[in-house]
Amino acid sequence: MAEIIQKDGTWVFDGDALRLTPGRDKNVGLLRRELGELLVPLAALAGISFEQGKKSGRLRLRLRDGADPLLHAAGGRLTEPHDPYQLLVEPDRYGVAEYFVDEVRNALLLDQVPSGPVDAYLLPGPSVPLSVSAGDGVASFDGERVRLEWKWQAEDAKSAAGPRTLPLADIVAVEWQPTVGLENGHLRFTVRAAPSKVPPKYDPNAVELWGFKRDPLMALVAAAVQARLPHPAARAALEDAGPAEEAPAPLPPPAPAAEDDHDALLRRLRELGELHRSGVLTDEEFTLAKQAILKRM
Repeated sequence: MAEIIQKDGTWVFDGDALRLTPGRDKNVGLLRRELGELLVPLAALAGISFEQGKKSGRLRLRLRDGADPLLHAAGGRLTEPHDPYQLLVEPDRYGVAEYFVDEVRNALLLDQVPSGPVDAYLLPGPSVPLSVSAGDGVASFDGERVRLEWKWQAEDAKSAAGPRTLPLADIVAVEWQPTVGLENGHLRFTVRAAPSKVPPKYDPNAVELWGFKRDPLMALVAAAVQARLPHPAARAALEDAGPAEEAPAPLPPPAPAAEDDHDALLRRLRELGELHRSGVLTDEEFTLAKQAILKRM
């Protein structure tokens, strides 16, 4: 097991998953604190890196495309204090960070985890129900429907229409955009059969964001909804297949794997590595055992 504890948070790797716990330091972003502890399976990782700096270093996780509904909904626009997949490292812990990286990379190599995109979410997204007040409205989601209520600052086009309730079945897409410079951000829902091209300021299916402290929390609402929508890979597959009558016939289910399959051998390799690191196996014993397994693979 590898562990690194910092003011910014604690990361623990047990060989199968990484547990990311945000710290209590004042510099930890509000979104990370509200999101809480994350359990990231090894299969969701595309890579890990550590960057040294003069005052602090930074551990970064790179997830496979499509693995996390939060990253998909945010479109790569989470800034540093709110990104749960970054950890600030103090200079006296650089050695621990490098060891942590080596452990994760070795596990990715032994398990032969691909770095390409996935066709299903490997993280569940934020828990529901949740409600966030920011910008010109309040967005709530209970797992089945989104409710948008307007503050007094909202434009008349929204206030006159009153609160909006959007069933999940009617939502085609969701997007969170942070405020950048003089351009306001938004949380927007694309509704089936009713696409809107008006600015978020006037769109009754969007909350306009003005760059205040609670704005990033709207990304949690976006992620919770995204986690319950069809995965982008599934939607792309349906579009490629064309009409239902033209879709190819489903493939037969794969035959069950033998007991001595590739995955079992990889697990055995990792067990041998742990025994070697703990001193149970000598260098010679570990080399002989590893060679025997590699021949069977």
